[in-house]
Amino acid sequence: MVSAEENKQIVQRYWDALAARDWDGMKALLADDAHYTDVGVPGPGGIGPDGVLQRLRLGIEPLEAYEHLPGTIMIAEGDVVMTEHTERWCFHTGEVVDHSFVSVIELRDGKIVRWHDYSNISNITDNAPSWWLEHIMSGMQ
Repeated sequence: MVSAEENKQIVQRYWDALAARDWDGMKALLADDAHYTDVGVPGPGGIGPDGVLQRLRLGIEPLEAYEHLPGTIMIAEGDVVMTEHTERWCFHTGEVVDHSFVSVIELRDGKIVRWHDYSNISNITDNAPSWWLEHIMSGMQ
């Protein structure tokens, strides 16, 4: 059995890999049946490690820069870890969006099995460049 403290460490390693866009490092921490979604966004989200990474890469890979800002709050109870964190999305066309999330992550046997993000998605859609929004829409079809 994995302790709550160990689960927090796994989630921190996942956030560190995400901030570095280390896709292989992230994939290694996802369960075979992992599910990721942005709650309130249409579609099923990403299912399985490849589906999760495909969804993340769609939005994050085209960014010029991407970082997690200091000040992350992380709490854990058993196999559930919740974080409040902010990401900075920098586009090559000059736009910069600081976007805050609450993430609820469930783990099983040291791997992430469920990751649901809760955010004000209009913060991104109202401030991201149109080319990026078009890219996202074409990749979600």
